Amino acid sequence: PFPTSAPCLVTVATMSRFRNKVDAQQAHIVSLRLAVVILALICTGLWYGWRSAPTDLTVHVPPDLRSGSTRKWWDVPPENVYAFALYIFGQLNRWPSDGEQDYRRAIYGLQSYLTPGCKTFLDGDYEYRKAAGELRQRVRGVYEVLGRGYSEDPALRVKQLDRDSWLVQLDLNADEYYAAEPVKRVVVRYPLRVVRFDLDPERNKWGLALDCYQGTPQKIALPGGEP
Repeated sequence: PFPTSAPCLVTVATMSRFRNKVDAQQAHIVSLRLAVVILALICTGLWYGWRSAPTDLTVHVPPDLRSGSTRKWWDVPPENVYAFALYIFGQLNRWPSDGEQDYRRAIYGLQSYLTPGCKTFLDGDYEYRKAAGELRQRVRGVYEVLGRGYSEDPALRVKQLDRDSWLVQLDLNADEYYAAEPVKRVVVRYPLRVVRFDLDPERNKWGLALDCYQGTPQKIALPGGEP
């Protein structure tokens, strides 16, 4: 005959086995819950990164792509800086009918492409010229001197001062007329300062701004021509 304690031993062993399985399942459930929490934190971080990423990214590409180009996304090619300075400065000095109205309109229309300090300087320049009688019925325009563009001497035209600023030298013909009579025709070298200006991509796609003059404009003489 079996001893009377054998059934009790079998029952205890069976209960211990069931308890171990329950403990293992509970530990597995805890690990799954921990994994869910970790995944939720990772998803939250990814969502935050997606929300904080810029919706638009301006990449400056050099105009001549025949040989290809590899550059960092934040780098601005000097030819783009030169083109920006030439275009904005040319528009500021384009007075098609009456400088008293056209100059003010140009400053206001291009203020997104000007630093606050340059905007203040140009407002003062407008008031000075107006008081001196240099704007009323004046027609003015500037244009690049032939043979003095960027491609002829890039090192002379654009000098990088630091990562976020450049010195651009424009050799321009400046013509002014009063009542259809020419009153000024000079060739001037304008030293302009251009800075990185990524404040409002909706109004300024260039990401650059004109910071007015880096030095005093100088009259220059062309070989075989009038000064």
